Amino acid sequence: GNQEAGEMGLAAVPGRQAAFRQDLSAAVQYARAVGCPRIHLMAGRVPLGADRAAVADEMETIFIENLRYAADLLAQEDMIGLLEPINNRITDPRYFLNTPHQAAAILEKVGRPNLKLQLDLFHCQIMDGNLSRNLETYFPLIGHMQIAQVPGRHEPDSPGELNFPYIFELLESLGYSGYVGCEYAPKGDTLEGLGWLRSYWESRGLWHGGTSKAAE
Repeated sequence: GNQEAGEMGLAAVPGRQAAFRQDLSAAVQYARAVGCPRIHLMAGRVPLGADRAAVADEMETIFIENLRYAADLLAQEDMIGLLEPINNRITDPRYFLNTPHQAAAILEKVGRPNLKLQLDLFHCQIMDGNLSRNLETYFPLIGHMQIAQVPGRHEPDSPGELNFPYIFELLESLGYSGYVGCEYAPKGDTLEGLGWLRSYWESRGLWHGGTSKAAE
């Protein structure tokens, strides 16, 4: 979408179906070029001046139609489409897709195996908490994970609400083998900010010394 015009994705936005398909085609070309098998299909925002409840059914219908189109296109490329709930309490009050429950219900209605949940624990904690049960419940749908401490959205070992060593062990016990995206704002230098990962490796007996380049 047009970010300068206040758009944040198009997949559920009324009247923007043609633009969504055009942008998706471009995204597929980029993903193919860099060898990335997953594309985040952003739902978009409730239109300015519209009541969320009043447009919810229309936006969900458009979202489902666009997701089916996207899934069929991505299947030709052996790619996966991802849906990420973004909290509307802090980050984006008008974003349409807010909770893993809403995303799971939409994924069920769409019914395509190459569409998955992109679960960002920052957003999930703000909207619902109950992270252990939510991870266990929605684990079969998860196609990608993202992390950041709450509420500062900094490194996992910064002060905050989430116990990431516990969460990482839970993911391992569930059998998660995908990437964990570090979608946080480093409090300082990016490489220095990865010290939490080195400490975690040491706690698990996986770190045997080295330099910051090794951590990189």
